[in-house]
Amino acid sequence: MGKDWMVMRIIAGPCQHEGLAQSAEIAKECKRVCDKYGIEYYFKASFDKANRTSASGKRGMGIDATLTDFLALKVTLGVKTLTDVHDAVQVRRIERQFKDAVDVYQIPAFLCRQTDLIQAACATDKIVNIKKGQFLAPWDMAGVLSKCADAREVWITERGTSFGYNTLVVDFTGIQYMLESYDVPVVLDATHSVQKPGGNGTSSGGNRNYVPGLSRAASALGVTNFFLEVHADPDNAPSDGPNMLRLDDFEKVVRDIIAHQYTIQEITTIDRNFEDC
Repeated sequence: MGKDWMVMRIIAGPCQHEGLAQSAEIAKECKRVCDKYGIEYYFKASFDKANRTSASGKRGMGIDATLTDFLALKVTLGVKTLTDVHDAVQVRRIERQFKDAVDVYQIPAFLCRQTDLIQAACATDKIVNIKKGQFLAPWDMAGVLSKCADAREVWITERGTSFGYNTLVVDFTGIQYMLESYDVPVVLDATHSVQKPGGNGTSSGGNRNYVPGLSRAASALGVTNFFLEVHADPDNAPSDGPNMLRLDDFEKVVRDIIAHQYTIQEITTIDRNFEDC
């Protein structure tokens, strides 16, 4: 494991997989934008949103349907993929039946201290992205990372810290601490960071309008890895709609993220070169 500050990567896609056509639309556009600006792209979608606010929350299409479609996306679009896993049994099943469908296993924030799950994911040849629990201090991630000795590669993701009821805040001093203290890439999940867990009663609320500002601030701090949930029609999405970016806004947010690395003139040159291709 080691830092590669020259690599910028973006993980982007819908909260949960809703079907091949929709995921293909999102993945195609996100890949186009990332390719345009020289950013490594990973498509993300969940096969099961196990952590729901209430029993009425929609959870997803399941392992078989979702990862079959992941295989199709990898063939048709050439994208790398990321999905959540919730227990060691799921990891073993995917490794047995859908090994080539997933490039990155993601450990959800509420499960970031589950030793058996982490070690099962790290025992594979996949990258493992561990989301920092909303209840953990940045230095607590040292204990989490101690469970990852067998991993091919590990990322850790900041997705906001609990600040009273139904509210998250992003602690940029904590992000700087993790950047300086851990020899792994640090990711900002800018869309879940603006979530209001359980804020709508039977579902979570949020405000996607804050995503660009948080992303710019993290980029200025030195973060080069970003997680962005994106949807063509987030207001009608089955989960996490209030905090997901609209697909039409994805490129603008990406341009904001890279603005500290490129001058406006350089971005304009990229645009012209891309249009001339």
